[in-house]
Amino acid sequence: MALPAIADVRRAAPAASISVAARASVAPLFALVREVNDTLVIERDAADVLAAKNFDTALLLPNSTRAALVARRSRIPERWGYRTGWRGALLTRAIPPARGLHQIEYYQHLVQALGFPNGPIEPSVTVSTAIHATGRQLLASSGWDRRMPLVAIAPGAAYGGAKRWPPAYFAELIDGLASDGVQCVMVGTAADAATAADVLHSHTRGDAAAILNLVGRTDLSTLAGVLASCRALVTNDSGAMHLAAAIGIPVTAMFGPTNERATAPRTTNDEPRTTNDPIVLTSPVWCRPCMLRECPLDHRCMRGIGVSAVLEAARSAL
Repeated sequence: MALPAIADVRRAAPAASISVAARASVAPLFALVREVNDTLVIERDAADVLAAKNFDTALLLPNSTRAALVARRSRIPERWGYRTGWRGALLTRAIPPARGLHQIEYYQHLVQALGFPNGPIEPSVTVSTAIHATGRQLLASSGWDRRMPLVAIAPGAAYGGAKRWPPAYFAELIDGLASDGVQCVMVGTAADAATAADVLHSHTRGDAAAILNLVGRTDLSTLAGVLASCRALVTNDSGAMHLAAAIGIPVTAMFGPTNERATAPRTTNDEPRTTNDPIVLTSPVWCRPCMLRECPLDHRCMRGIGVSAVLEAARSAL
């Protein structure tokens, strides 16, 4: 969701060298972003890593005080970001935070206030021929015949169980797509393995070939290669959702406890709707969006999103 803001900076400063400092889990993403020159993996020694590069300016997208402290300890002369919490004194340019915006617009509001005009709101990544080939090879070695249409399924979600559409619903969706001659490929991190196992356990057709299970078997770049070979993605509110939208494949996303107005996948909205536009499905219950990790009630926000509605949305992208 930060990519449009990064693109704004690149357009306004075409000669600048832009490096992104990120955790190891997300750093590979930025190798797919043409506006980024370099990526730095930061962990506990973040200040030392940044100080060694002699940066002129730090643009702080995270709102945390820790991010501002790291930038100051790195002796970066210019430190720009939102004035949140108690970190205003740590910044050289502190912008009053915006309210009520989608996360993409929130980041773009920051860079615009700093003097970088906003461009398109559609995040974009580039999947190289080599990465695409790596994804196709993994799919083939897992049982894909390179001809059958693929739909990616992301049943996990890092935030908590409340964000997850029931595994039995995913299994029923996979059965429906299999009836259409579509092979499904489950994707996710190793942390999603238990959820993927629940989906497989609930699968009723008994046809193992209907599901390719790549959960825990891809890094971000390989996941991009896999998604680029798929006709669509069906997902909870997750990182895979945003990656697929940035690649340009159709996304069907189920939102329950989280707020789709703030984090739904986004595309440009100045053209008529196309089949590539994300479809966001919700259930109109009084308690959402609660933003809780686990549901203290009956998980009605996700259970109320029927399989038939998701299947119809997925089919519309094929």
